[in-house]
Amino acid sequence: MFIATADNGYPADSAPSPSLSGPAGPAPAPATGTVSRSSAQRWWRDAVIYQVYVRSFRDSNGDGIGDLAGVRTGLPYLKKLGVDGVWLSPFYPSPQHDHGYDVADYYGVDPVYGDLAEFDLLVADAHRLGLKVLLDIVPNHCSSEHPWFRTALEEAPGGPARELFHFADGRGPGGALPPNNWRAMFGGPAWSRVEGAGPAGNAADGQWYLHMFTPEQPDLNWRNPVVAADFEKVLRFWLDRGVDGFRIDVAAGLFKHPELPDSPDPSADERTRDSVNPLAWNQPEVHQIWRDWRALCEEYTARDGHDRLLVGEVSVRTPSEQAAYVRPDELHQAFFFHLLTAPWDIDTFRTVISEALTDIAATGSTVTWVLNNHDQVRTVTRYAAEPGGDAGASGPARARAAALLMLALPGAAYVYQGEELGLPEVDDLPDGVLTDPIFHRTGSRQHIRDGCRVPLPWSGRSAPFGFTADAAAARTWLPQPERFAEHTADRALTDTDSFWHLYREGLHLRRTLPQLGEGTLRWLESEPQVLAFVRGDGLVCAVNFGTDPVPAPVSGVPLLASGDCPTGTLPGSTAAWWMDTPDPR
Repeated sequence: MFIATADNGYPADSAPSPSLSGPAGPAPAPATGTVSRSSAQRWWRDAVIYQVYVRSFRDSNGDGIGDLAGVRTGLPYLKKLGVDGVWLSPFYPSPQHDHGYDVADYYGVDPVYGDLAEFDLLVADAHRLGLKVLLDIVPNHCSSEHPWFRTALEEAPGGPARELFHFADGRGPGGALPPNNWRAMFGGPAWSRVEGAGPAGNAADGQWYLHMFTPEQPDLNWRNPVVAADFEKVLRFWLDRGVDGFRIDVAAGLFKHPELPDSPDPSADERTRDSVNPLAWNQPEVHQIWRDWRALCEEYTARDGHDRLLVGEVSVRTPSEQAAYVRPDELHQAFFFHLLTAPWDIDTFRTVISEALTDIAATGSTVTWVLNNHDQVRTVTRYAAEPGGDAGASGPARARAAALLMLALPGAAYVYQGEELGLPEVDDLPDGVLTDPIFHRTGSRQHIRDGCRVPLPWSGRSAPFGFTADAAAARTWLPQPERFAEHTADRALTDTDSFWHLYREGLHLRRTLPQLGEGTLRWLESEPQVLAFVRGDGLVCAVNFGTDPVPAPVSGVPLLASGDCPTGTLPGSTAAWWMDTPDPR
């Protein structure tokens, strides 16, 4: 089993309090020398990272909410699975309007999740197991409870704190209309008016502020250099505590069109629940921020030879647009969402894989494949809804085949928690327990994300399925359905045909076979419904997107298959790997 190389040190400095000018993070240890770039460990280029949604991973104190101590207890499980590291969802102090993606303090830990001492223990334990630790950083917006924004509300228009956000006068008589026609991604106008805030004389100044998600998540103004300077301190604070990199939320955001004009399609973001408005996303100025962040990470790498990773949530229209974000001096990687959104269709899969390898790999980066995350319908359920699918058989079969395909592709991969258990979407949660701000702002269940965030089932036959330390103390923050009894981790570990064992065997082969991981692929001619390619010297991966069995592209017993795969046959909705050894004659 592959074990990642041990890490750098991680001092445990105390956290300063946030202020308008930004805190001074712990000073980094002086460099005693530099390490050449050629000796830096490029661990991220073919790493498999496990996404931990902290709130739903494991609860250590019985309050029904996952926490950092719970993550610590699960690290040996992840080590046994065979991943290379973990990405932790936001755990910073937050009023939890969007479960941590509304950050009130970028330098601390919300008490519901633990404290900085517990975080330091988590990093130390992960590193002892050879696991990297990535944090989720949220630079596009902060919480309405952040000290900067609270100060801005108390200031008169034009004050320095207001310049850290997008405050603007309204249009129409008395400024009663928003400054432009943009709509928020989570529903409703993208502007809220300042009313009833501030000292006497400013209580009704009438200005509006921009929020591309919810009113509790005001967008930061990255044209103000104070914002960039403070985020550099944030990055250093966590890097000095030993983290191995950052997943960057809304990495195509940050900058807006400087004139904030009306959009020709103002409802595009709200309609698609995606960053579509060309005036609010993917502005050219954002690339300089990523160059600056990359330079900061390279500074740390130069000290000890260990790469610090920047991986972006870059939602753009085409792979060629995404490639601009992973040029050699910008982000190391960006999630390739086109595979995640691809329907169960051979031509679509072939096209998006080919485009990724052409456009992304051409930059010198590697493609970062992903099939699911905390914002998407679970893979099993999504594929079951495709033509010819059903929840009973084809959904799980297709999800297993897609997982094996992803692990065979050149580049890196991210696995969302619970995918290794074959968890289905919980799509029957009562309205009364839903927490997603999309639901509360729109009244619609379309695109809501609670169903993929239900706490993990670990053991037992009834809720809370080992998720919480005290089964009688509290309910889990989202209720677990009875059907989770079929998907518990302890059951998966003892069932050699489970999703968990498929992932584990795939990850083991990925680390032991030189043909897998980083590299290239070559497409093979195959049956009409079979997508087949070869990696390196003879590793063949094939996926049957149809429903009927076909002759296998390689004779002999496969190394690994997503389902029952008789010799010489590739059944429908099945993927398999073979070693195609040339005939010595």
